[in-house]
Amino acid sequence: MAVHDRRYKPYTGETTALRSRFLVLPRYAFKDVFKSRWLVFFLGLTVLPPLIFGIMIYIRNNLDALDRLSQLGLDIGSFYSIDEGFFANFLRWQYSFAFFLTLFVGPGLVSRDLANNGLPLYLSRPISRADYVIGKLVILLTLSSAITWVAGLLLFGLNGNMTTWGWMFENARIGFAVFVGSFLWISLLALLALSLSAWVRWKVIAGFMLLAFFLVGTVVPQVINAFFRTDWGHILNAVQLVRIVTAKMLGTTPPDGPPFFACIIALAVMAGVCLLLLNRRIRAYQVVS
Repeated sequence: MAVHDRRYKPYTGETTALRSRFLVLPRYAFKDVFKSRWLVFFLGLTVLPPLIFGIMIYIRNNLDALDRLSQLGLDIGSFYSIDEGFFANFLRWQYSFAFFLTLFVGPGLVSRDLANNGLPLYLSRPISRADYVIGKLVILLTLSSAITWVAGLLLFGLNGNMTTWGWMFENARIGFAVFVGSFLWISLLALLALSLSAWVRWKVIAGFMLLAFFLVGTVVPQVINAFFRTDWGHILNAVQLVRIVTAKMLGTTPPDGPPFFACIIALAVMAGVCLLLLNRRIRAYQVVS
């Protein structure tokens, strides 16, 4: 439009609030994510463990079902009970599903923007670097939360509803452990996936690096422990650290490894390194070769 042309009118419509502008990124990203039939199929598989555990809760608290099974010679009480170990087994399944979900979705969230030189276009809009990172994290955290702590708290509430509400108050630490343990795990996965995606422009390679991080993090600590005859080698194993923290909060026997607070500090350091890598890489300019 020519400078002397006076037909230009500024935009006078509604604008998105500053605090919620990061939600623009997940709103459009979810449309692309759910275009994949493999992802939809995988999300369907993640529903099976909560469904099975929910049926187990129903049977354990249904007198008619217990009577019928006892007539068949099956004593459910001797097989399992709804306690800390029950929810610990549930979290093991869902932690694995959350890892593969992050492995599938996470590596491409930032790498595509970098590969197509699109990051300066994002940051030229009224979206800060923090908004960009938070918006990408929301995508992974929303998907992973649905299959971890949300499903776990639904099972916790189901058992409380089928027994007595007093059971929920007496075992409140179980619900707290399900939420905190799951959130620690999915947050670490999301930060690792985004940091690797930011430094590697190819989605496949970023996915392999994320997988290699946990494979190496499992093997190297075992070598350190065997060589120095200690359990502190697990300080490098993110999976073992989360297992220890979750077990301590649930009240179950934790696996071998460092003390509880050392695990918390190690997880915080890992998350901090990921944030530093993202801060280093997420810039409003790029050197285009």
